[in-house]
Amino acid sequence: MKAADVVEKAHEADLRLVRFLWCGNDGTIRAKASALAGLEGRIESGIGLTVAMQAMNGLDHLQPVEGMGPVGEVRLVPDPETFRVLPYAPRTGAMLVDLISLTGGPALQCPRSFLKRMEARLAEHGLVLRASFENEFSLATRVDGAYVPVDSALCFSTIGMTAAQDYTEELAAALEAQGIPLEQCYAELGHGQQEISTGHAPALRAADEQLLVRETIRGVAARHGLVASLAPKPWPENAGNGGHIHFSLWEGERNRFHESSAPDHLSTAARAFIAGVLYHLPGLCGLTAPSFNSYHRIVPQYWAGAYVCWGYDNREAPVRVPSVFRGYEEASTNAELKAADATCNPYLALGGLIAAGVDGLDRKLEPPEPVMVDPATISEEERAERGIVRLPATQAEALDKLAANDLLCVSMGDVLATSYLAVRRSEWEAYSAGDEAFEHQGHFSKY
Repeated sequence: MKAADVVEKAHEADLRLVRFLWCGNDGTIRAKASALAGLEGRIESGIGLTVAMQAMNGLDHLQPVEGMGPVGEVRLVPDPETFRVLPYAPRTGAMLVDLISLTGGPALQCPRSFLKRMEARLAEHGLVLRASFENEFSLATRVDGAYVPVDSALCFSTIGMTAAQDYTEELAAALEAQGIPLEQCYAELGHGQQEISTGHAPALRAADEQLLVRETIRGVAARHGLVASLAPKPWPENAGNGGHIHFSLWEGERNRFHESSAPDHLSTAARAFIAGVLYHLPGLCGLTAPSFNSYHRIVPQYWAGAYVCWGYDNREAPVRVPSVFRGYEEASTNAELKAADATCNPYLALGGLIAAGVDGLDRKLEPPEPVMVDPATISEEERAERGIVRLPATQAEALDKLAANDLLCVSMGDVLATSYLAVRRSEWEAYSAGDEAFEHQGHFSKY
């Protein structure tokens, strides 16, 4: 699709505005909007943006990152293929953007360009990563300034489904209108908690659609007088919200994760890729579960995966290999990263996942023995012998592991890695200095 095609479609849909969407280093979705007058030119040359934005944290505090101050600009250049009409926003469309330097190449701090580079690295193996996000989120009303869950139903309860049925019907319709296939939707364990899963897609499209899904979840909620939050731990006493990432490797129409002759259906490539993810997982958490709030969720025996291990259908393992569907064995072979949530920048999360997995392919790594029990129930001595170490317990620890991971930081590039770590570490400092109410408000309303 070309710029002129987008303009034509925008006129056909009688739009007034088209949002240029990007995701910051802080994991929040931001945008500038173009009116239809001049839209074609803005698609081709972009909209100007201060270089400082990728040094802005989730509290809108600018961090002292070299080259990201008041002087300088990048361009928000949209990908016309990502154009959507937004069903929840009157007469408004959206596109996802790359951050482009004034010389015309990808800006060094562009997260979307990082994912493209990692896709190219994987393509050297003749492979494409296909991924999907499972988003858990909490629906609330505001009562005297507090967020109150819309229900107190049980896990998978039809009472919880009924409480949100008008909302979920519009959510399903809005996703369908944007060409995003909704696969499942149900009430989850937490009060007011819902979960949706959408179809898998090549990594870049999956990341683009994750931003659109997050926007749609919140946008539809606002139309119903509700607040939707994807914060990892929306209420201290309630269940956490994950943003699990399902992934597999494909060569054309063939799922290269699948090997029909293997007892567990996993190919050599799948095992090597999973081994790479496990090897780098402590640092990768700094990209996939990157917020202060994330580490209230990733604790032992909360089904979020708190130890470095993997297992078949083990929901206490951060990397789970689900059982395949009978009759769809090849199509359904995949792995799930549970140590992930929607406070992540999905371009960085999937880019880091690919970098880690490709390292496993390059070094022909073999994963350790799968863990088929809750790892918290294994003795400390046995866990030590098997290399089942604790994942980071705080945001600060996860960011330190990321900073010490040469593979991930070199893959990101110095500018992106430095700005990202500065932004996220500043959030640790701010929320560590505040109280629980400050953290709750900061995460509930921003994600």
